[in-house]
Amino acid sequence: MSPRPEALRAAARADLTRLRARYPAQFRTDWPGRARLAALLAVLIGLAAFGYWRLDFSMARILHGLGRLGTFAVLMLPPSPEGQFWTFLHALGETLGIAFLGTLTAAVFAFPVAFLAARNVVPNPFARFAVRRGLDVMRSVDVLIWALIWINVVGLGPFAGALAIACSDFGALGKLFSEAIETCDKRAGEGVVASGGSRLHRIRFGLIPGVLPVLASQVLYFFESNTRSATIIGIVGAGGIGQYLTELIRVLELQQVAFLVLMILVTVAAIDWVSTRLRRAIIGPAAR
Repeated sequence: MSPRPEALRAAARADLTRLRARYPAQFRTDWPGRARLAALLAVLIGLAAFGYWRLDFSMARILHGLGRLGTFAVLMLPPSPEGQFWTFLHALGETLGIAFLGTLTAAVFAFPVAFLAARNVVPNPFARFAVRRGLDVMRSVDVLIWALIWINVVGLGPFAGALAIACSDFGALGKLFSEAIETCDKRAGEGVVASGGSRLHRIRFGLIPGVLPVLASQVLYFFESNTRSATIIGIVGAGGIGQYLTELIRVLELQQVAFLVLMILVTVAAIDWVSTRLRRAIIGPAAR
């Protein structure tokens, strides 16, 4: 016969009393720690309040604008290409091309540079520091700024967009690649060296096979993200569907805008579905 719930609760309370008596320090309230946590939360709340005040945040303005937002939503229905379906489809393909070429170019150039930034490949701290700071400079500039730079260098069009994504992702992928290389299991490389291999053999047969699935997964994720980035940079003239999107918003052709947004949503969802399965195939069922 199982014990009654009252008896179990009484036994648990008795055990807790004995534990408190045996280990009083473990049950003592950490008032200094709680005070520090409360001070940190107060600082964060204060910074948020100051930011809202400084940026002229107003719930009244938001509520007033909800009516106009609803009007725009009604005007966007039903989504319609209005005879420009093939033009929009071509622009969407251009956007995908910008994202693909930009991501591929960044990955190709970031792959060798990442080894120069990895601690277990380049022991010289000064050389590693220079490479890492160079990657930081590249990734600290937003892709939209890179697009504006390349538009002034090579002119309007998708070529500038692909170069912008390549420059922005070069720094980010270089950093992620170098971190993956540094955390790679050392045993494979040590086995190559113990078998008589050189340092180059250790990298080629010990490091690269171990990190390649992780690097491929990161590249797939960046391609998925860059599909959205390619839409944004098209707004400033870097080609793709973003160029049509900004023009149609400006002239209030909202049904066509809704159709473009729907095309982008479907495309991003399809890419996410495919890339998720590719990542799982590359690094195993635990990939998400």
